[in-house]
Amino acid sequence: MYIAAFTWTEFAQQITAGVRQGAVFAGLALALVIIYRSTRAINFAQGEMATFTTFVCWSLMNHGLSFWAAFPIVLVIAFVGGVTIERTIIRPVENGPVITIVIVTLGLALLLNGLMSVIWGGGNRPFNGPFSTRTIDVGGVPISVQDIGIVAVSFVLVGLLALFFRFTKLGLGLRAAALNRDSSELVGVRVGWMLAFGWGLAAVLGAVAGMMVAPILFLDPNMMQTILLYAFAAAVLGGLDSPVGAVVGGLLLGVAITLLGRYVGFIGDTLKLPTALLLILLVLLVKPNGLFGRVAVRRV
Repeated sequence: MYIAAFTWTEFAQQITAGVRQGAVFAGLALALVIIYRSTRAINFAQGEMATFTTFVCWSLMNHGLSFWAAFPIVLVIAFVGGVTIERTIIRPVENGPVITIVIVTLGLALLLNGLMSVIWGGGNRPFNGPFSTRTIDVGGVPISVQDIGIVAVSFVLVGLLALFFRFTKLGLGLRAAALNRDSSELVGVRVGWMLAFGWGLAAVLGAVAGMMVAPILFLDPNMMQTILLYAFAAAVLGGLDSPVGAVVGGLLLGVAITLLGRYVGFIGDTLKLPTALLLILLVLLVKPNGLFGRVAVRRV
């Protein structure tokens, strides 16, 4: 086993890169958790939905808009798209078996992937993000402005989301609908529209994740497929029913695979995903509901 030479400066850089990567995982994992809490199913189209809205951002920028001018437009489009998908595609099967929703989301992923190839083509293209790639010195450690920007945007979004769920009537209604649908309906919560709003919110989170990761990767229809697997692993690590767990799981996973990929030679970039899945397996053997997951209790 080859282990790379260790210096504290490089270790700090790797931690920063891991947090940046983990912030992207956390955003998409949070989107998966929001939908899982309401449908008890994983949205396998979340990655393609994020990529589609990133392509929309790329198109707007190619028509002369700056990134920050296109950003709110894309978020609105993502929200409307998420609500529309729930109303037209998910709602007819929401009371069916979970496997039905899974199959529908897989079909939606294939449909969106095909649409992107038809509309924008299948080749790679650069995506000019809002942050510079230059480095600044932070405590003697050179850190990319892009890394700082991605982490800052992700944390601000998570903070706003936490405030929304805690202090707004709409956020409280969404939480109630996700936790207990029947009781929420009895007290006047419009559960159907709450679920649609949840899909719209998840689409916004995915869109932000896509727009943050695209400058690091090349934009193409398959850009988010591997990221989705990492996000799923992060959601499972934190607990599929825990928004806090999705964020913590994403950050822990990002830092862990970055450090292992750098300092354990046989892992490198090739075995990062299998290593992430192995870490999740080990955690679940000890804590099956994830780090922050709740144990379901049923009266029989």
